[in-house]
Amino acid sequence: MTLKLTLFSQEKEDFVLEILIDNDAKFSELHQLILKDCKYEEHKKQCFLICDEDWRVKQRICLHDSEDMGYDEDMNLMSRTRIGDFLEDEGQRLAYVFDPEGKRFFLMELTENVFGRTEKKAFVNRRHGLAPLQSVNSFLKSSQRGNFQESPSTEREPEEDFEEEALEEDFYGDDGFEADELDLEGYEINE
Repeated sequence: MTLKLTLFSQEKEDFVLEILIDNDAKFSELHQLILKDCKYEEHKKQCFLICDEDWRVKQRICLHDSEDMGYDEDMNLMSRTRIGDFLEDEGQRLAYVFDPEGKRFFLMELTENVFGRTEKKAFVNRRHGLAPLQSVNSFLKSSQRGNFQESPSTEREPEEDFEEEALEEDFYGDDGFEADELDLEGYEINE
């Protein structure tokens, strides 16, 4: 079975990738595809965060063993973890942390299960816009050279608590956040 994943950025609203990948592929293949397409470098703390419908983190899939993981947390490594072990239902959400130092990430959603089709290698089926710069340091260097792009996001990251707690931090400067405020349809790719 092939999974269609839609990846989008909160800080560059015009950037969207549609990725096709086999459900038997490892997270490391998806990781490498994103790095290659966005022209990013690999960092040891990059990871995928499996989220619930409210973007609260339920599982973490790491590139390398992490010292900051709790003893009660399962260690899932990208190189050993099949995507199909965590993603199977359309609408499931995950985040990809591409800039661990700046706490910057892409949001992703499983938008379609394509039955009866397998992919030998993951690929970007469609893309729109340019990826944000990988790190805040890259942004600062670029703006000093006059290659100004949008400023890094100040939006909140997916919550990394493993309990059903309400959102506590301000979102867009407001006191609360309603799930219907996030317009996922506004990120669709138009041909």
